[in-house]
Amino acid sequence: MGAVVVTGLGLVTSIGTGRPAVESSLRGLRHGFECWNDFAELGVGPKVAAPVGGFDVSSTNPAAWSWPGGHDFDPAIVRSMPPHGIYALVALEEALKQSGLRHDELGGGETGLACASVGSMRQLHYHLNRAEANGWHRYHPLGVVSTVAGALNFNLAPLLGIRGASCGFVSACTSSSHALGLAHDEIALGRQERMLVVGAEDFTIENLLPFTGMGALSLNPDPDTASRPFDRGRDGFVGTGGAAVIVLEDAAAAQTRGARPLATMLGWAQASDGYHTAKPHPEGEGLGRALAKALEVSGIEPGGVDYINAHATSTQAGDLAEAIAIRRVFGAGRPQVSSTKALTGHGLSLAGAMEAAISILAIDAGFIPGQAGLVEVDPGCEHLDLPRTTREATLRVAVNSNSGFGGGNVCHVFAKPDPAP
Repeated sequence: MGAVVVTGLGLVTSIGTGRPAVESSLRGLRHGFECWNDFAELGVGPKVAAPVGGFDVSSTNPAAWSWPGGHDFDPAIVRSMPPHGIYALVALEEALKQSGLRHDELGGGETGLACASVGSMRQLHYHLNRAEANGWHRYHPLGVVSTVAGALNFNLAPLLGIRGASCGFVSACTSSSHALGLAHDEIALGRQERMLVVGAEDFTIENLLPFTGMGALSLNPDPDTASRPFDRGRDGFVGTGGAAVIVLEDAAAAQTRGARPLATMLGWAQASDGYHTAKPHPEGEGLGRALAKALEVSGIEPGGVDYINAHATSTQAGDLAEAIAIRRVFGAGRPQVSSTKALTGHGLSLAGAMEAAISILAIDAGFIPGQAGLVEVDPGCEHLDLPRTTREATLRVAVNSNSGFGGGNVCHVFAKPDPAP
């Protein structure tokens, strides 16, 4: 198995676009939440969401979309994109720039693409309603490739000239975690020299409102306390959208071209609860196995982990199950744990890639994000080391954990790269 390193990150989030903005928000524990008009207009229970600033992709007409300055996208390309595709394009540009890769270096067959999103519910709803009203023979010719779950792959692979591996993942909140795991293995097994991992999600009422029926969204109207993982008063998650891109490369190839590694991806693992369609196992069984197996395949003892970026979404059952799983594997105390969803919100299928990117950023920049929003720790989570403030620290090993519907659990292990010879 060859060594795999991270050479580029791209982030479009509710707490900022680009590494400097995101890092600043993480260090200052500044969240991206606000009272959201779309909820208010419908008169539903949830009040708070985490919008992605600088973008307007709310229209069903791509010609009306706008994004931050400095990014020039061909209107013909945008026409076939889902809204979250624009987030992904911006994040891709940042990640490629940081890695030192040009677009014309991606098409030789050595570069692959792994994407994750649920598609665009807003655009799909629009096209279906339009077809029902005007006739199915008049369905928009780009209506499929701009809406369904594979839309990122369909658009990005030809745009980037990808001739290597290309596939998409749909496994709820572990979707981009699975994409990252497969990307690692493609490189470690010698199938690809590098992989671009893209996770992205629309930020629309259509993506979030269905979760009200499950009682999963927070009903807290205060943006400062609506998302508070591991807190006794938590009552659900706050939804968000955006994109995260991670460039993975074979370590030797990255060194040959002079790329600076941000972190080494040591390994990953997955395990299922086998318990319930939508509820986590109350004892965190699957997540505990995924954590233990990820450490085993990475050659890391539990005591060697400095930080866990937890999945913890701020739901009663999920946070407690994860706390139990962490205790089973690591015992009480070390390592330090925080869920950055207290700042960003829950990105659904984007969550794994976004939080893996944050973990990599923390390793490279040397800090541990504090557990924002924490007022009173849930008694079932008191054994966790939950830093209330961001701490400067040399992170040798960080773990990112994610869980999703059907009891799926995925964990990644990252390490500080060895100094260049």
